Amino acid sequence: MCGIIGIIGNNDAAPRLVEGLRRLEYRGYDSAGVATLVSGRIERCRAEGKLINLDHKLQLAPQAGTVGIGHTRWATHGGPTENNAHPHATDRCAVVHNGIIENYQRLKTELEAEGRVFATETDTEIIVHLVTHYLESGLAPVAATAKALKRLEGAFALALIFTDDPDLMIGARRGTPLALGYGDGEMYLASDAFALAPLTSRLCYLEDGDWVEVRHTSAVVHDANDAVVTRTVRQTAVSGALIGKDGYRHFMLKEIYEQPQVIGDTLSAFIHPSTGHISLPDLPFDLASAPRITIVACGTAYYAGLVGKYWLEQIARIPVEIDIASEFRYREAPLPAGGVALFISQSGETLDTLEALRYCKRQGQHILAIVNAPESTIAREADAVLYTLAGPEIGVASTKAFTTQLTTLACLAVALARSRNVIDQAREAALAAALREVPARAVEVLNHDERLRALAHEVAEARDVLYLGRGACYPLALEGALKLKEISYIHAEGYAAGELKHGPIALVDESVPVIVLVPSDNLFEKAVSNVQEVCARSGKVLLIADAKGVERLKDRVRWSVELPTVDPFVAPILYAIPVQLLAYHTAVLKGTDVDQPRTLAKSVTVE
Repeated sequence: MCGIIGIIGNNDAAPRLVEGLRRLEYRGYDSAGVATLVSGRIERCRAEGKLINLDHKLQLAPQAGTVGIGHTRWATHGGPTENNAHPHATDRCAVVHNGIIENYQRLKTELEAEGRVFATETDTEIIVHLVTHYLESGLAPVAATAKALKRLEGAFALALIFTDDPDLMIGARRGTPLALGYGDGEMYLASDAFALAPLTSRLCYLEDGDWVEVRHTSAVVHDANDAVVTRTVRQTAVSGALIGKDGYRHFMLKEIYEQPQVIGDTLSAFIHPSTGHISLPDLPFDLASAPRITIVACGTAYYAGLVGKYWLEQIARIPVEIDIASEFRYREAPLPAGGVALFISQSGETLDTLEALRYCKRQGQHILAIVNAPESTIAREADAVLYTLAGPEIGVASTKAFTTQLTTLACLAVALARSRNVIDQAREAALAAALREVPARAVEVLNHDERLRALAHEVAEARDVLYLGRGACYPLALEGALKLKEISYIHAEGYAAGELKHGPIALVDESVPVIVLVPSDNLFEKAVSNVQEVCARSGKVLLIADAKGVERLKDRVRWSVELPTVDPFVAPILYAIPVQLLAYHTAVLKGTDVDQPRTLAKSVTVE
């Protein structure tokens, strides 16, 4: 997960930018860079690899300037090269950027027709060229940036500096965090307030859609409609634990809100920005010829694997078995020659999963892992790894790691389908387009936070809660129930909705909330029938559906939350977010320890 820092200061900015980036290293990165304003021009220093490489270059050739921006980058659009490293610049402005610009290719084509020449493979470069285009049309930096922001689609945070106005820095956020820091005659921007801890304890957390004009001693914040607004400035203790929450009450809520960004980061690692082609890193085995994929995982990662089973079988047309890691190796399951075993883990250290991996190795399986921790044991012992770019996840109840696992599995399914020649290029492009919409649609889902907070009052009073889903949303029902159990301690169960009449319907009465996940897919009508069965028995239904589902059932259900209408393929990624928020707000109302629920650990390293 990329890191941003910006300084409008009184002393040389470059060394302090590097120090701020060092405090963001935990996010993971493969290149870094800084840009400063020096005598009316932009000076840049960028380097592949770790910050020590950038620091070494700056020591050999110190970079002046008291105004500057810095960035740590995970390679997404384009490889981890110095040329692709941020900041990107023209002769008029420079930018650092987290997130994804979804309409990058369309804007690039438009600007190339105007004669602009692009130098990198990144989506980020479009920002400086678009702003420069408006600057050259006669607009001042603030007006040019405001106009450019309206053209950008996606989830992002960014910071810009300008040669035309060296006392100005502009920051903007849409779905991705950005903090504003107030110093003594200085001002700062950062994607994570932890980067600002040595510089200031007075912080303002921009709200979604905000953009800000920052000068040496002041800041003017605008909302998404360009209206000037006031945002709270907070006195924050210089503590890694507190500052790392970026102003959120809990790490879990912060991590829920980071999902548009980290989903976009993960997608960009697999989807080519120009062609839409979805590709995997080179594997040391032929995945397409595998007779079967065996998925093994624990907890939330297991539910991600269940969704992956639907995708891999339906789209890639490959047989899939899935098992809970703690049961798998004790079953002594026979495994096919040439088979692939896929292990999913946030930490890469879960012992049950690791031992299952070793069992599969002994059985001659090719080992593929989906993990969030590059240096973990599972990552080291696997034959190949697909990384989820979620960044560190502090909350015990997994949120952003889960949705990035789903994102990775979705890309895996499409890439494998293409290599097995069971879908054509047009179908691949359609599925890739649906995936690239997810970060922006996730921002829309987060806009229902207040609604879900209100509904949590109903759930918090319940002793038992049921979650229902069909198809790929059945695992989401299981995950929703798990989240509620983990952090609120309310008994909850998830069921395949078709199993309702095979027992669970006996539990339905006025006292039991029933949360139903109903996207408009090929099972929509059957899911509607299940909802009507619950309503006929006075069940209190909370419907999570798109516009079609909400309209169809508005006179039957007690409550509803309307999600964006998307391709059913990507619905599970988006439908994960409201069940996370519902569990979070319920737990807050119950007064539990949301980030560290009783008896649970982030990584289970014993059997």
